[in-house]
This record gives sequence, structure tokens and C-alpha cells, in this order.
Amino acid sequence: MHPLLKLALDLGPLLVFFAANALFNIFTATAVFMGAVLAAIAIGIVLERKISPVPLVTGALVLVFGGLTLWLSNDIFIKIKPTILYVMFAVVLLGGLRFGRLFIKFMLGQTLQLPEGAWRTLTWRWSLFFLVLAVANEIVWRNVSTGTWVAFKVWGVFPLTLLFAMAQTPFISRHQIETDESPASLG
Repeated sequence: MHPLLKLALDLGPLLVFFAANALFNIFTATAVFMGAVLAAIAIGIVLERKISPVPLVTGALVLVFGGLTLWLSNDIFIKIKPTILYVMFAVVLLGGLRFGRLFIKFMLGQTLQLPEGAWRTLTWRWSLFFLVLAVANEIVWRNVSTGTWVAFKVWGVFPLTLLFAMAQTPFISRHQIETDESPASLG
């Protein structure tokens, strides 16, 4: 899938959530967000003919916590959804590390060739990052207005994630294993 299309499918539902919250309220935004997430997953399935685990888990949590938000008319459920998602990601990464499964390698191993130690370091870094995001989400939703929390979710978390990912580039570059699959070596 083209990277810009993937970005649109990942970021689009959040932007729709932000706009719906600004125009209406958190409950309308939650309903629209649920629909947008389902649409993004469906488009991803059609284009890739498979579904990645991360959008599937995220979509399931959006549906469960969004559904609870709407059913019980209580926005706390949609606000704690990111905390639960980030903690789940950290637990899966750390649990995999504990049992010798490097899930970061599983996700990125087709594009990056790194030694096992570097994969372990990236696993630790991403796990800690997800835990920091979970704590940040808890602090923000408990201390600011719903509108500010939605803005943080859209305009704070996504850029922080991109910055964190870019901050890993020097580490990845230092540990990248060069493969001999250049066009000259193949012919």
C-alpha cells in the first residue's frame, strides 16, 4: 500500500473524530469515529487483501469503548480507550520479549535487517514509549476539557509518535545489516 494512503487510513478516522467533536459533541464524534474506523479497516482489507493486527485491535477497542460511551452516555470509556490500547501494546511487546518473541521484528522485519540485540532494544524503547503515552493520556483526560483532550489525541499523540519513530532512525542506521541484494549483485 502506498505510504500516503496508509497514512490517510490511519489518520483519517482521527481527523473525522476531531472535526465531529468540534462541530457537535463527543458522543456524535464517537459514533462518527466508529464508522470511520470501520471504513478505514474495510478499505485496507480491500486494498491489501489482508488485515494487519494493529488496525484490527485498534478497531475492536474503538467499537467496544465507543459502544460503551454511546450506550451509557458516558465519555469516560472513549477517553480511557487510548490508555488501554497503549498499555496493551506495551504488554504485548514486553511479554513477547520475555518469551523470546520480538514482535517489533515481526512487524518491521521485512523492511529492516537488524541484529537480535537491536530488535530487543527497539522493543524496550517502544514499550516504554507506549507506557509514557498511556500515562500522558490519563493525565490529559483527567485534567482538561473534552475538546482539549480530543485535540491532544489528534494533534499531540500522532506527532509525538512520528517524532519518537524518527528519533529511532540513528539507532536503526547504526545497526542496520547491509544485505547484498543490490541490482548489480542480482544480475
